[in-house]
Amino acid sequence: MFRCGKILMALALVVAVPAAAMAQATTPAAPGTQAQPAAPPAPAAELLKPEQLEALVAPIALYPDELLANVLAASTYPLEVVQADRWLKDNKSLKGDALRTQVDKQSWDDSVKALASTADVLAMMSDKLEWTQKLGDAFLAQQPDVMDAIQRLRNKAYDNKKLVTTKQQKVSVQSQEGKQVVVIQQADPETMYVPYYDPATVY
Repeated sequence: MFRCGKILMALALVVAVPAAAMAQATTPAAPGTQAQPAAPPAPAAELLKPEQLEALVAPIALYPDELLANVLAASTYPLEVVQADRWLKDNKSLKGDALRTQVDKQSWDDSVKALASTADVLAMMSDKLEWTQKLGDAFLAQQPDVMDAIQRLRNKAYDNKKLVTTKQQKVSVQSQEGKQVVVIQQADPETMYVPYYDPATVY
């Protein structure tokens, strides 16, 4: 339906690109003048630790890559997630092509529109709005760290034999940049598969 190319690429590569250090430019004071103290920088949102990120992404880390990409992108539009969930509940009679046509007419982000085909996921994100907002904030501020946390959890589930290829999904392990990367794809490209699992038992 819709694809979030950049996020899918990030999921596939999972290469942590260090953020460029933000150096403050200072203008040398003219001779004989007193330098003005710089305004204090705006307090940055506190970055989450690896274990906090793992707890945050645990419910979605085993989603197929395309669905996961849409969830991550949509989490940065929490208001639209709520709007889309309410709209879907008000338009339950729409199915298939008719649903897609009406969804296309909405002004939501493409990632939110894509989740219309997985109403349960959209409802979960709307019902757990605080979690959705935290996920979106973390994804915007720490995308490489979020991707690393997802891969750590996938590796744990894979090693525990809780993440395997089934009729609904294909699981493969690749080596990229010296890291073991677990890729999850839906077996049928036309059908979005949503796995249901208890994070406490798979990681």
